[in-house]
Amino acid sequence: MAVKVLDSWALIAFFEDEPAADQVEKLLVKAESGAHQLLLSVVNWGEIYYTTMREVSQDAAERQALEISGLPIKVVGVETGNLDFTRQAAIYKATNKLSYADAFAAALAKISNGELVTGDHEFKQLEGEFKIDWLK
Repeated sequence: MAVKVLDSWALIAFFEDEPAADQVEKLLVKAESGAHQLLLSVVNWGEIYYTTMREVSQDAAERQALEISGLPIKVVGVETGNLDFTRQAAIYKATNKLSYADAFAAALAKISNGELVTGDHEFKQLEGEFKIDWLK
């Protein structure tokens, strides 16, 4: 099954009904039907939460967190016994101009052999490391 990794940019665009929202909605529908698996790093989940809390309120962040839990998205954590995910994120952070959360989205795409779904041009520097589905 194909794997697609959402970064926070993609889900924020979806929740804020930005132009890329329709593309993200199509990915969610296809994931629901089993066409592909959608992954989200727990660090990117946290980025969505704090962004919503900062810009709107903690109640809005809680509602959005509940909504994410009902979507066909697997939130991927960082397990103590397997540090490959965190190591790859640290490598991306150390060698590129990326936010720490973006480094986790990139690392998840790399270790899962997935395609990163984003509209964040900060990832341009990583083209060739993994596939990128550019949202518009």
